[in-house]
Amino acid sequence: MNQSAAEIVREYGPFPGVDQVHGVTYDGQHVWLAVGDRLIAFDPATGKTLRSIAVAANAGTAFDGRHLFQIDGDRIQKIDPKTGRVLATIPAPGGGCSGLTWAEGMLWVGQYRDRKIYQIDPRQGRFFARSSPSAS
Repeated sequence: MNQSAAEIVREYGPFPGVDQVHGVTYDGQHVWLAVGDRLIAFDPATGKTLRSIAVAANAGTAFDGRHLFQIDGDRIQKIDPKTGRVLATIPAPGGGCSGLTWAEGMLWVGQYRDRKIYQIDPRQGRFFARSSPSAS
């Protein structure tokens, strides 16, 4: 396994009223944090909090270039970041997940309990399990 050193470029926080960060994504302008009962957007240049969206946000967060996706227990919510409105929901594979990202036109969801990664087509709500390698 290849490893390389990482450099911390900048740190943000603490954020008032935030005890834990459950997910992070970047929309090209703002960094979004999932903090339990809301998503918070801040300016990465200044670190200033700009706005928040009241939505359950206890796990992973992703941005597809237009919408935010937020895990909420056994479902994934598709959110319009401009209005804060939940536009659709997708069932979360395995009854709940922890990590979420967007790549190659698909959502990628991590489920730590079963050690699986799921690839989800958000347009159709279909998902495909990708098994994790066994731990040695």
